[in-house]
Amino acid sequence: MTTPLLAIDGITKTYPGVVANSDVSFDIGRGEIHALLGENGAGKSTLVKAIYGLVRPDSGAMRWQGRPYAPAAPHEARAAGVAMVFQHFSLFDALDVAENVALGMDNPPPLRRLAAQIRTVSRDYGLPLDPGQLVGDLSAGQRQRVEIIRCLLQDPQLLIMDEPTSVLTPQEVEILFRTLRQLRAEGRSILYISHKLEEIRGLCDKATVLRLGKVVGRCDPRQKTARELAEMMVGTKLHQPERPAHAPGEVLLEVKALSLRSPSPFGTSLKEVSVAVHAGEILGIGGVAGNGQDELLAALSGELRAPPGAVSVRGESVGHMGPNVRRALGLLCAPEERLGHAAAPEMSLTENALLTGAWRQKLVNRGFIDWTRARGFAEAVIRRFDVRTPGPHVVARALSGGNLQKFVIGREILQRPEVLVVNQPTWGVDAAAAAAIRQALMDLAEGGAAVVVISQDLDELLEIADSFAALNAGRLTAKRPVRGLTLDQVGLMLGGADEAGDAAA
Repeated sequence: MTTPLLAIDGITKTYPGVVANSDVSFDIGRGEIHALLGENGAGKSTLVKAIYGLVRPDSGAMRWQGRPYAPAAPHEARAAGVAMVFQHFSLFDALDVAENVALGMDNPPPLRRLAAQIRTVSRDYGLPLDPGQLVGDLSAGQRQRVEIIRCLLQDPQLLIMDEPTSVLTPQEVEILFRTLRQLRAEGRSILYISHKLEEIRGLCDKATVLRLGKVVGRCDPRQKTARELAEMMVGTKLHQPERPAHAPGEVLLEVKALSLRSPSPFGTSLKEVSVAVHAGEILGIGGVAGNGQDELLAALSGELRAPPGAVSVRGESVGHMGPNVRRALGLLCAPEERLGHAAAPEMSLTENALLTGAWRQKLVNRGFIDWTRARGFAEAVIRRFDVRTPGPHVVARALSGGNLQKFVIGREILQRPEVLVVNQPTWGVDAAAAAAIRQALMDLAEGGAAVVVISQDLDELLEIADSFAALNAGRLTAKRPVRGLTLDQVGLMLGGADEAGDAAA
């Protein structure tokens, strides 16, 4: 039999109160795209960190091309032929592409020679990049190319990719997949982590499924449906979100001709944004990353002040108000960046629950924090949204990305907002958790709240939203009913065409 490129045998890793990996064994063959599937907290991140030298297993062994392999640091993994593209990009906006690539290499050549190598490799793999362009001016898809090119310049035999398409457009996904298939044809291997199961079915040759740190299944994903893969991951039948037809109520959130300069030199300013959202309505806002989504959420949350009359809740102008006052009025928001923006990394889940729930959950009395109530609120979020963690005392950075996402969204939903604005609510969460979050958003709207969901996942928006609008270069198209909306029409709206749309209200 052919010796596998990487053989993993009985890897076990425990943390206080958590068994991250338990006797994990599987092989990755040469020239193979191998999917690693599992719920949030199933142990995927810990395992790939062990392969890349970021984590040392407690027991078990790995073999690389038949020889013992135990990298003590990432530079040892890279020297062996392992490269990794992380879910969260590690790039500096103020530096150009070549400078960013050089920072991630162990022994970078002079910048002029490196720039020529970047041009050659990016052309050969269908990922065109200008080495002299500032990273801050790049789209999310182009930023990912920088990370991939940095890896390819090190001639890896195994490329690990963690949620590589979470911020990509469908066109960028297709470009990425062509590149990955080209790498496979060259005999390189790819370990691919994603919660987008249709992508797994269309791209991967084999799949290993983890649940609660253990291997619970192996399969050829091309022979399975997405639903079958999801049910292998969760070990039970999936609940499909459902929402009965309803009539919208009064206008709860109104935005009128909102124009706002982005505070970031690499951001997108808002231009004449107008929309009204009714009680019981879910408005889906789609768009390619970097078209004003962050600025719109900041203007609605109060992080950025809006001109007088530009943002109203129940007819009351709130544009001049800060986040806490808007929260008291019932306008709550959950930003896209969960670690560092939605949650403080070094604070416990109890403290993070307090940060946004202090007033609506009555966690502060006469200036004193009621820690018992705060802990109870955090425990309620953990329980209701199945956040996999030893308890509310754990700091936010210790959670997997998907589990922290569940906590952040659940923290806002359990405060019973009248208006909720969320950006990328299911980013990086598994199929079961995504279904649960979507159902919770629909239940919130069913209870009379106005919900705005900003997402790059068009399938998600078309599944749960009543109406749809698109952001393009800081401009919002007129919203249209989702029912009867075709993907061609959505594509036109994403490109900024809204002449066929309905009135904003």
